[in-house]
Amino acid sequence: MYEEWPSKLDGAVVWSRTPSTGAVCPVLPDGCMDLLWAGGRLLVAGPDTHGYVPEVRGIRYAGVRFAPGTAPAFLGVPAHELRDLRVELADLWGGAEARRLAERIGGAPDPAAELEAVAQGRAAAAVPPDPLLSEVVRHLDAGGTVAGAADAVGLGARQLHRRSLNAFGYGPKTLARVLRLQRALALVRKGVPYAEAALRAGCADQAHLAREMRDLAGITLGTYEALAAEEIA
Repeated sequence: MYEEWPSKLDGAVVWSRTPSTGAVCPVLPDGCMDLLWAGGRLLVAGPDTHGYVPEVRGIRYAGVRFAPGTAPAFLGVPAHELRDLRVELADLWGGAEARRLAERIGGAPDPAAELEAVAQGRAAAAVPPDPLLSEVVRHLDAGGTVAGAADAVGLGARQLHRRSLNAFGYGPKTLARVLRLQRALALVRKGVPYAEAALRAGCADQAHLAREMRDLAGITLGTYEALAAEEIA
């Protein structure tokens, strides 16, 4: 079973997943990065460009999902270095620190809450994320164009691409596609018909949305709906 709720960290989400015997819905690209506690291990999930199915099932997960562009400052590593990867936190923060934090979280009554507390403490001392990139996210998530986003923040195309790689793990065009897909899926989860969801999200038509699901998620809309419903049941 999967649950999530708003974090005390600006724009972040805290989530938990308990072991289930049913099918697992793939983690779909969303522009975000996660700090994970997985059965006693601390991991970092980099920005995805395709659907990811957890390799280890039957264990308890907790996570803090950072808003697009905010995790690199927290982690101290450019997002593109973690693209499509799951890495041990020890590889980024050192083995001793990762073991100390894993023991602290594993010994807490509520690992998700303790993981959030760890993230809050670390974020307070981190360099703030690039404010221009936050504006880029808002522009693209509202359906704006990449060119319009560049104009809005006063960056050239090459500058925007370079800073996007560091912040999001990929260029602004890919981020725009990912955010558009997530807008469509949010509408589908509310029961909006596929064709209407596609148009409202910014796709040309339902066939366009179906292609984006195939390319970015690796599954069909119908399969996604069924798996998502089973996971939260």
